[in-house]
Amino acid sequence: MKTKDTVSTLNDLIQINKDGQEGFKDASENVKNPELKTLFAKYSLQRSKFAGELQQHVTEFGEEPEKDSSLAGAIHRGWIDLKTAFTKGDDHSILVECERGEDYAVEAYNDAIDAELPANLRVLVEEQAAMVTATHDDMRDRRDAAAE
Repeated sequence: MKTKDTVSTLNDLIQINKDGQEGFKDASENVKNPELKTLFAKYSLQRSKFAGELQQHVTEFGEEPEKDSSLAGAIHRGWIDLKTAFTKGDDHSILVECERGEDYAVEAYNDAIDAELPANLRVLVEEQAAMVTATHDDMRDRRDAAAE
């Protein structure tokens, strides 16, 4: 894979992580359940860490890493729908939107894994992908439990 393609793939993941970081932060601030507040804050910090790790690698290529989430990316990824869930004020609606946002994160990581990345980056992306998938599954399971 060319450096330009690698940097583009990493920057896409940085944006998805920044979107997730903001989404989970918003969820943490708006959910009622104290356990979920803590969990969402933890996931927000996780995504910040992931973005930072990826940004470091982009810098090592001598390129400028993404630094922010994008409004268009947030809309596309479904995090903007989280705002609607806040107006309903119930934890289940927030979990539904978090899980939806995670659908896009899992898809982005699957696309990155399918790309030709250098071995060291492939390991990092696969490790992060496993944790993103686990977060997605946690959101899905909590959403289902809250619906009961």
